[in-house]
Order: sequence, then C-alpha cells, then structure tokens
Amino acid sequence: MFYRGKYIDSGDAREMGFKRQRLMDQGSSYYGAPPGPSYMYNTPPPPPPVYSYVPPPFPVVRLRGLPFDCAESEIADFFHGLDIVDVLFVRKGGKFTGEAYCVLGYPLQMDFALQKNRQNIGRRYVEVFRSRKEEYYKAIANEVFDAQGGSPRRGAPRARSYDESKDLAEYKGVLRLRGLPFNASKEDIMDFFKDFVLSEEKIHMIANSEGRPTGEAFVEFASPEDSRAAMAKDRMTLGYRYIELFPSSHEELEESASRGRLLPKSYEGKELTELTSVLRMRGLPFSAGKDDIIEFFQNFTLLEDSIHITYNYEGRPTGEAFVEFASMDDAKAALAKDRMTLGSRYIELFPSSVEEMNEAISRGR
Repeated sequence: MFYRGKYIDSGDAREMGFKRQRLMDQGSSYYGAPPGPSYMYNTPPPPPPVYSYVPPPFPVVRLRGLPFDCAESEIADFFHGLDIVDVLFVRKGGKFTGEAYCVLGYPLQMDFALQKNRQNIGRRYVEVFRSRKEEYYKAIANEVFDAQGGSPRRGAPRARSYDESKDLAEYKGVLRLRGLPFNASKEDIMDFFKDFVLSEEKIHMIANSEGRPTGEAFVEFASPEDSRAAMAKDRMTLGYRYIELFPSSHEELEESASRGRLLPKSYEGKELTELTSVLRMRGLPFSAGKDDIIEFFQNFTLLEDSIHITYNYEGRPTGEAFVEFASMDDAKAALAKDRMTLGSRYIELFPSSVEEMNEAISRGR
C-alpha cells in the first residue's frame, strides 16, 4: 500500500492538495446604483458574473480482472512511468476480488492510465476504468472495518484468523514490513521502531525488477523476543500509511538478497555515502526536455550532452533524468534545488553515480 492519505490541503504541489471552492466577492458597494435622482431614468448595470474554482478530478482509476496473487509492485510496473500514490486491493469477506483502486500523482495522468485498459498483467488482461474519490474512500473504510473485526456477519472471522496466524507463528528475530511509502528511508523505519535498538545495517528495503522500492522491507531485531514484541506495531501508521508486519526469517531475507531484490544503496533516500558529480532527477514533467533541465539548473554550466533523460521500453519518458555536473562541488551545491518546481512539478534530486546512470541508459529506461 502506498502513501494513503496524501491527498490533503497543502502548498506542496506534489501532495495534490486542492483549495476549497471559493466564490469571488460580489459586494454591491462598487456595482450599486449611482446616487441622485438620475437612477430613475437609467438602467441599472447588470450584476457581475460569478466565478468559481472547479478543482480537477481526484486522480483515481479502478482496475478489474487482476491476478489473485497480484502484488502492489506489479501494479507499479503496469503503470510504469506514472506517479503511483496508493494502491488499494478490494476484498470481500477476506478474499481478494480481483479489483483495485490506484491513486495517481496528477489528474492529467489518468488519461495515460486509461490507455492501459485491456493490457496484460501476467496472463490476465486488466480493465482500467475512471473512478471517483468517494468510491476510493468507501473502499478504504470497508478495509479498515474488516481489519478491525467489523460486524459478526462480515469481518470478524477474517480478522480472527489473520491475527491468530501471527500469534501462532514462530518468531526468529526478523519481521517483514508491507505498505511503506515509496520515499520511506531507513531512518523512518528506525523511528517507527524507536522502542527497539536498530541499526541501518539491519534494515533491508525490497526492490522490484527495476531496482525501485516496492513498499516492503525486512528488519532484523536483536532477538526473537524483540521481534515478537515489535509486532505490537502491526497496522500502526508511518506518516499517513498503516504498516502491516509479518513474522519472517533470515532464510527469507537471504533468498530476497540472492534474487537481487534488495534496494540499491543509491535509491535509499539520500543515503549515498560517496558523492559524485552525477545527480538523478525524479518527478520531471513528461514533456520536459534538456532545455528545461538546463533552465532548472541555470546557476550551473551544463551541456546538453551531460543530460540523460530516461525512457521506458515503449520509448516514453519515465519522468527521470541523470545530470553530469562539472565537479562534485557543483553536484553538491545543486542538491539545494531538491524539491523545487519545474513547471507545475516539484523535482526530487538524488546523489547518483556514473555506473547507475550507464545502467539506466543501457536498459533503455
């Protein structure tokens, strides 16, 4: 599950906050009738037009026909190149219905998402429909209702079996987390488990096939007893997302590592220890070109050949780019532009490397 609840009023353009509807002032003092007896003979001026702000639609689509073992990372891959804020799988009676809601970063991205209608995830073709904010919030309410037990008819059997399976599980000192925000860092996880002694080396973020975060992680605790005690944090929130915890093992962690499913160091927030002259940009408008990036970094000397916009396998821009600066000092200074806007989008900047840049370019991303 992604950063649910991010759709709030805010000055941050990336948090999709919409201002409340406002009517312009229609005060009568300015448009009132002129004083004096001439009012009897003159036609009063027409009332001023009423203007109102109509917010764009809530950017959510509904998917139908998903594989029953579908994961959030597969939805993110399906909508590759779009900003995925949340994925909510729909369940009834504890069983997955094959439907899900996907909240996108911007209303304009809905048109791109709808182009994926009847394309495949695995062997299943998936239908994509427009949806509404009310339907999405209702689905969230139903999920919370079921998770808390709900009525005897609907949710209680699922909730009991779900919790009992965790209570009866064997704890080996490792927990798996699900539902993390994509931008969650190891520091965020350490703060989530602030009652326990953890180090960054004991936190392992899971990546998808492209090396991007999936919203899952493994955490190694000092003892099996600590991991059992940490289960008290199950379904508590990190930011606006509630986090699910599952007992795991070192074997499952090692299997993920052997399959290359652990997040590369350069994607872990801003944790790259050795700064280079390369920065990675994320959140670019799909229409952005090299000239726009040069303008964004107008205080630095950049050539077009030092800017590498990445594309997906269909040749469409991913919203990311790599920029080679003249020196490490320039790259460090350019990080001050992190979360500043390019057009209507705020841009995230990450320390990167020549190796990561070349790998992304060679994959045709």
